[in-house]
Amino acid sequence: MILLMAVAAALGWFANRQLGAPRDRAAVEEIVRAYILEHPEILPEAMENLQRNQGRNQLAQVRESVEQPFPGAVLGNPSGSVTLVEFTDFACGYCRHSVEDVAKLTRENPDLKVVVRELPIISPHSAEAAKMALAAAEQGKYAAFHKAMFAAGQLDAASIEAAARRAGLDLERARKVAASAPVAAELERNLGLAQTLGIGGTPSWVAGDELISGAVGVDRLAEAVNAARAS
Repeated sequence: MILLMAVAAALGWFANRQLGAPRDRAAVEEIVRAYILEHPEILPEAMENLQRNQGRNQLAQVRESVEQPFPGAVLGNPSGSVTLVEFTDFACGYCRHSVEDVAKLTRENPDLKVVVRELPIISPHSAEAAKMALAAAEQGKYAAFHKAMFAAGQLDAASIEAAARRAGLDLERARKVAASAPVAAELERNLGLAQTLGIGGTPSWVAGDELISGAVGVDRLAEAVNAARAS
């Protein structure tokens, strides 16, 4: 009902602007409301458009922060002229399926910088893995850990340490960095950005002024990257 009222009000406002403001705006909105009740199939599209517009408005306010990576937490070209941001969780199967999509994008777009924002929201071990990933970034080995951790296929203390070893981390140094205040602050920052943008799951993506949810596939991501490049 809230959505119905919002759509009716929006269409009523549009009608007033386009057709000239009638004396009885309520009558126009009632006509629109009746149309929506007769054609409820438009509601999903209207809701999608509403959410997309809200997301873009919020993104415009925080885009610079979203695109600013934790030092080293980048895939592809760190100096790339076009940026794709991924919010990810090592416990997310859809994120795991997207690893090759991102790898293909970076291979085919040498100007692409992929900023990875760790968003540990799924598993009790998600935060531990995210902290180790940022510790790997501090050692210049983020990509190696990212790949090894997703390749593990499971997420627990043992697999996190195994991925760290596979990535060639100095484990003593990594553990200290993982427990540091800057790493904790980064995870809090990512959670805050996700809340601001209305992100409730992973993977989620930002390219230019576009916010995309889910494992949408390499073609959809390439489309968004090309649009961001052209903007």
